[in-house]
Amino acid sequence: MGICDGRVVIVTGAGRGIGRGHALEFARQGAKVVVNDLGVAPDGSDPSDTPAQQVVDEIRAMGGEAVASGHDVADWDAAGEMVQLAVDTFGDLHVVVNNAGILRDRMFVNSEQAEWEAVMRVHVLGHAAPARHAAAHWRARSKAGQPTDGRIVNTSSGAGLMGSIAQAAYSAAKGAIASLTLVQAAELGRIGVTANAIAPAARTRMTEAAFADMMAAPEEGAFDAMAPENVAPLVVWLGSAESAGVTGRVFEVEGGKIGVADGWRHGPTFDKGARWDPAEVGPVVADLLAEAEAPTPVYGA
Repeated sequence: MGICDGRVVIVTGAGRGIGRGHALEFARQGAKVVVNDLGVAPDGSDPSDTPAQQVVDEIRAMGGEAVASGHDVADWDAAGEMVQLAVDTFGDLHVVVNNAGILRDRMFVNSEQAEWEAVMRVHVLGHAAPARHAAAHWRARSKAGQPTDGRIVNTSSGAGLMGSIAQAAYSAAKGAIASLTLVQAAELGRIGVTANAIAPAARTRMTEAAFADMMAAPEEGAFDAMAPENVAPLVVWLGSAESAGVTGRVFEVEGGKIGVADGWRHGPTFDKGARWDPAEVGPVVADLLAEAEAPTPVYGA
């Protein structure tokens, strides 16, 4: 018995790293899993169906149920086909975990249009499209008077919340995902769907290259705080029926730590009650900044 018994889950980017950990833990907790992965390199090249099928084989070996998906989650129609695959194979869909992503790290002044388009496509559209088709499925169930209890779990990043040097495109995409989560939570709650996001820190193909020292494995026998499997318990709980009262939140998760990111909120204000002259603005802004909390530093600054 597990906290996700009978639930049907899609995990994108589930062939390796954090996504693989999600898929395996959902299966251990009784879920039926669609393991989606294009099997590409970190830059999005060289697709292969091997990683997804390997995870499916692991799940089946433990007695669970899973099916592989090679759908491109950033393709609108393909994302819809992936959702339909879950429904056709397992009879329903309860959870979408959007995890797939790529990197195009470069200092902002050197960044290229193609890099921006690739990162935005995979991260932003690759989060929006699967959730959009899942939401349509849940809305149809709701209109038919059937229970939904749907879950969207998105993957933002510390880079998206605070920014990260040499990761302008990635940071912008991950920030967009955090904002998308807030809108999904506000719009879909009336049909029984929650939306939350995580900002994980763990060892993956992407972080090993960017943060080699931080991601290094510990000495034998010590707790491996950067092991990607550490992220899964929170995500699986967010995908369970137990999390029904939690929505519109971004959680930071690393090793054994779980935190709630506060995000943007209204800060100090001053209302003149009339239109400002530009020469008047400077002292007012100085007073407001003195009263406001200092922002969290950008990663790598």
